[in-house]
Amino acid sequence: MQNTATPTHCPYCALQCGMNLTPVEGGTVEVSERTDFPVNRGALCGKGRTAPAVLSSGVRLTSPLVRSGEGVLVPASWEEALGRIAANLSGTRAEHGADALGVFGGGGLTNEKAYALGKFARVVLGTSQIDYNGRFCMSSAAAAGTKAFGLDRGLPFPLEDIPRTGCVILVGSNPAETMPPSLRYFTELRENGGTLIVVDPRRTRTAEQADLHLAPRPGTDLALALGMLHLVVAEGRVDAEYVEERTSGWEDARAAAMAHWPEYVERITGVSVPELREAVRLFCAPDAAMVLTARGPEQQAKGTDTVGAWINLCLATGRAGRPLSGYGCLTGQGNGQGGREHGQKADQLPGYRKLTDPAARRHVARVWGVDPDSLPGPGRSAYELLDALGTDIRSLLVMGSNPVVSAPRAAHVEGRLRSLDFLAVCDVVLSETAALADVVLPVTQWAEETGTTTSLEGRVLLRRRAITPPDGIRSDLEVLHELAGRLGVEKGFPTEPEEVFEELRRASAGGPADYSGIDYRRLAEENGVFWPCPAPEETDCGGADRHPGTPRLFLDRFATDDGRARFAPVSHRPSAEEPDDAYPVLLTTGRVVAQYQSGAQTRRVDELNAAAPGPFVELHPRLAARLGAAEGDPVAVVSRRGRAVAPARITTAIRPDTVFMPFHWPGEGRANTLTNPALDPTSRMPEFKVCAVRVEPVTP
Repeated sequence: MQNTATPTHCPYCALQCGMNLTPVEGGTVEVSERTDFPVNRGALCGKGRTAPAVLSSGVRLTSPLVRSGEGVLVPASWEEALGRIAANLSGTRAEHGADALGVFGGGGLTNEKAYALGKFARVVLGTSQIDYNGRFCMSSAAAAGTKAFGLDRGLPFPLEDIPRTGCVILVGSNPAETMPPSLRYFTELRENGGTLIVVDPRRTRTAEQADLHLAPRPGTDLALALGMLHLVVAEGRVDAEYVEERTSGWEDARAAAMAHWPEYVERITGVSVPELREAVRLFCAPDAAMVLTARGPEQQAKGTDTVGAWINLCLATGRAGRPLSGYGCLTGQGNGQGGREHGQKADQLPGYRKLTDPAARRHVARVWGVDPDSLPGPGRSAYELLDALGTDIRSLLVMGSNPVVSAPRAAHVEGRLRSLDFLAVCDVVLSETAALADVVLPVTQWAEETGTTTSLEGRVLLRRRAITPPDGIRSDLEVLHELAGRLGVEKGFPTEPEEVFEELRRASAGGPADYSGIDYRRLAEENGVFWPCPAPEETDCGGADRHPGTPRLFLDRFATDDGRARFAPVSHRPSAEEPDDAYPVLLTTGRVVAQYQSGAQTRRVDELNAAAPGPFVELHPRLAARLGAAEGDPVAVVSRRGRAVAPARITTAIRPDTVFMPFHWPGEGRANTLTNPALDPTSRMPEFKVCAVRVEPVTP
């Protein structure tokens, strides 16, 4: 056993914190600090420190499973399991057509896996029906960023710029719990004399650190941004020279904002006019400022417009495409950025190319060695794909996702999964989704495989293999290679990650997300490379003339045809579901520090379960008094889609008209049983963050 430490990255959130892994007895690893990585500088949260626990054979899957004649999952050989999958996919396609096959991916898959999965769906299966759970993460921010700037990258600048700006407005984000090592950037901002404004209906651990906390009613972030822009105009704070030289569409956006006067916005949001004025004063006082959004404003049926309104605020004040200023999105999933850049998303090809663009289709088809006309067109978005299961889509392959817990209207989605003719799942544990499958394949984990990820900064990173996987475990790339061969495609699906990445480089070359100037050798030498990074020659990443990468976008021009940023003429509109007599309270959802996403992995770690053992309902003392509920009493939260029960957590940190539930758990406390699948018309993001509910005491 080698005892040298392997430098790599955490398997969880999009910070992709650096860590060192040293093999220990029992086939697992020990985590230690890696201080040379600039993002976390050695700091790790509890999830990162305990990540090796999931490598244990007592926690993970160790053998393929197939559904027996008695309806239970039983161990099987790889030959039998792969044979069943291939036979069922082939049979479904022959009987119902290629689009009866669905593929659902994950934002935790490496770039290589995401690329290979998108290629597998379109080349081997011939289906348009592929999307991934990253659609539920930052698709609204991506759509708004592309509209405004011509290009979407989570952060168009590195995290190191945050402490050096003058003011940050953090909208609907709680990094103290979702990505704790990042909180130091906001602490350093304030230590350097800068200002932090947090917009959140809850007084979170992050909001407690803010100079100003605005607590709007859920679903009203759009009105809040428009109200602030109204005041920017009314108070003469518009950077007219910047607007004239670097933007277009200002007059229409200005007119829309002027219809949202402060008193009107106060009635909508609950944020007082003096608070609005103070927020504008703080944001406009320094020379540089930023707006950072996360799931709060984005997971709404008007999320694209909401993010567009916050971008408008940056553009009107000259706070985009300038040093230490700009708009950015705090991506959640570990590879949510790279996962959509390279082909998992229903409408995109590798390199962030549009599937509807004939030139993009020709380029990628040439790399893949297929006819461009053979590539299917765009398919359904994530929720629409899940909603079509058992009807239009008869067989589904899931890789790295757990929609039984993570999808909106989850009980309905669970029913759709059960209605399939055939379901195959690749995962490291028996998730709630895998438990419904006809075939489950155990795959390698982050410490057992090499591959690249792309962090929230747009920094492409190399995760390195530290240990050998147990016997009987295969990688996702090996699974796709084997299935492709059984389905008649013998070439084009290599099992070595570096070989896949070399093809990804060629496929991305010349695209918006150009990785062609990046290779494994370079990533091993550097602490990541920021895309876009074109190669001087398509096959050469070395030499003095190699591209340095692009840590900061838009400093000279935006990625639009004319180099100008586009204002979005948006107006406030109600949420898809507003309170009424039957459902008088608003529900919002989110995370806790000790669990991650659907909890499929973190719920199997004793230390994390001790810190966060189960779901809860956070409610204000006034609401609790009306219900007659005491701390810890079970309460039921009921929406038009279902009912969830969890203990009451009574706190003044939440608005009296709102309750909060974390979404990491299945069963009767599953928050996503309640959430609304109403979709943003542009991004197709579901409205996770706001729906109408009633809260009831639970009678023993």
